[in-house]
Amino acid sequence: MSETTTPEPSQLGQLRRERLLASRLYVCTDLQRFIARPDAGPVDELGMEALRKFYVDAFSGGVDIIQVRDKHVSAQTEIAALTLLKEVADDYGGLSAANDRADLALIAGVDVFHVGQEDLSAEQARTMLGEDMIIGRSCRTFEQVREAEADADLDYYSTGPVWQTPTKPGRAAVGTELVSQAAQLESPKPFFAIGGISADTIEEVTRAGADRVVVVRAVTEPDDTAAAASALRNKLPA
Repeated sequence: MSETTTPEPSQLGQLRRERLLASRLYVCTDLQRFIARPDAGPVDELGMEALRKFYVDAFSGGVDIIQVRDKHVSAQTEIAALTLLKEVADDYGGLSAANDRADLALIAGVDVFHVGQEDLSAEQARTMLGEDMIIGRSCRTFEQVREAEADADLDYYSTGPVWQTPTKPGRAAVGTELVSQAAQLESPKPFFAIGGISADTIEEVTRAGADRVVVVRAVTEPDDTAAAASALRNKLPA
């Protein structure tokens, strides 16, 4: 890979948003399989190498964005994982994302910060993280989608869960109708369908109008991360 110069802040924000618009496959991962004890300090060397391999394989297979989402690890563990993710994402032209913790996103210098409906507002996150940070929000209803579309501080949003998923226990599935409603807005603001999406179901959400998806288990569980990512990416628009 060729060496690149670090853009100035305004150029950095533009580069990040260009990559966001080109992104189709977004993966969320926890850190449980890379560390022995969730309450321990930073991941050990072996865990870091396993985590690096996962990041490299995912980006190599066609993943555009990887988000670390884990509420059961120490702050230091998450910082270590995010810092490594940022390094690998930069090498592969991808985007690194943090969930919920704006302080950790700022420390690690990631590209994307994602929040839920009950977390920081987009305006609050923007105040903390600056204009160059990509900010996204989860939406479960069409009203929330309309609010996300109108929010100038939000760069993208997700719609779901399309199907019930163990990664969001107790959260009712919304089906593909919300995907269709978001697609019909024909907005330049990108959205990602999320929730129970796999290689077997991805074509159902693309038929509903989504050309971007977020997955968890479909990429994190298979032994061959790159092949799993590639199988999904091949079913999404170029």
